[in-house]
Amino acid sequence: MPSSKGYGTHKATDPLAPISFSRREPLPSDIAIEILYCGVCHTDLHMARNEWGMSLFPMVPGHEIVGRVTQTGSAVKKFKVGDIAAIGCIVDSCRTCQSCNDGLEQYCENGMTLTYSAPDRIDGSITMGGYSNNYVVDERFAFTVPSNLDLAAVAPLLCAGITTYSPLRHWKAGTGKKVGVIGLGGLGHLALKFAHAFGAHVVQFTTSESKRADALRLGADEVILSKDDAQMQAHANSFDFILDCVSAPHDLNAYTALLKRDAVMTLVGAPDQPPTLNSMILLFKRAAIAGSIVGGMPETQEMLDYCGQHNITADVEIIPIQKVNEAFDRLLKQDVKYRFVIDMATL
Repeated sequence: MPSSKGYGTHKATDPLAPISFSRREPLPSDIAIEILYCGVCHTDLHMARNEWGMSLFPMVPGHEIVGRVTQTGSAVKKFKVGDIAAIGCIVDSCRTCQSCNDGLEQYCENGMTLTYSAPDRIDGSITMGGYSNNYVVDERFAFTVPSNLDLAAVAPLLCAGITTYSPLRHWKAGTGKKVGVIGLGGLGHLALKFAHAFGAHVVQFTTSESKRADALRLGADEVILSKDDAQMQAHANSFDFILDCVSAPHDLNAYTALLKRDAVMTLVGAPDQPPTLNSMILLFKRAAIAGSIVGGMPETQEMLDYCGQHNITADVEIIPIQKVNEAFDRLLKQDVKYRFVIDMATL
């Protein structure tokens, strides 16, 4: 079995530390990659600390992976040794349900296999993530990367990028639409870039006046200070779509009041407390609140290709693996613009 090394933990109360483990043997449809970069997602912190009560240990986090192919199985058609390949949040699914047949593996009716902390469908082992030197994955769940993009800045596209691209595309956020983005962080900054590229009139909501300049730089046409009731009320009943990228508890009713008739606000953040909703706001506008996670395999490849065509990548701070615990602490303080990426050459 391929030997691997990385940074992981054996229990939720321990910091990440060097760890050795083995990956499953590659199958004919598998590729093996040497990991070059891995993004640090807030989900990694939640999972490593078992804050959602679903973590399996030992754990190596990381699901925003870019690497170089080192081995291909006999049935592999999409990659050759030396190619750059990317891996996101999903590394397998049942492949037979309606969602999988529709290329929506993220909604697999029999449960998708996560890139880490999940039972591997092949051998029953626990999947280990990208804070490591290598990965083995079926080529169906790996992506080609446009050659013109900076690889470190591509890594966050595999989660933060597709998490925002997918709902913006699904609800047709484009030319002639007024689109709001709540939260200017790892997800929000990419939502701004995509919505701007799609041709929408984009409005950034923020609680901090200090973020105005950055929001405008990233593609916002307007910036609303959400603590200012007058600014909020001035936009009542005017939005076609709002993407909520905030993972902390916050008042959704303040934003649903801004939706037009038949408009949608989609949640991609996961606060640890359920929201309180005034259903009357929705009833009298036939408005909706929806949810969305990452995209399926075809849409994720579409997103990467679009990024190559429009030169869209994440704004990143590259760190050595030895500073990953410090990065977790800084994530809690929102002290990053806008995504940490680990240079795995430092492992």
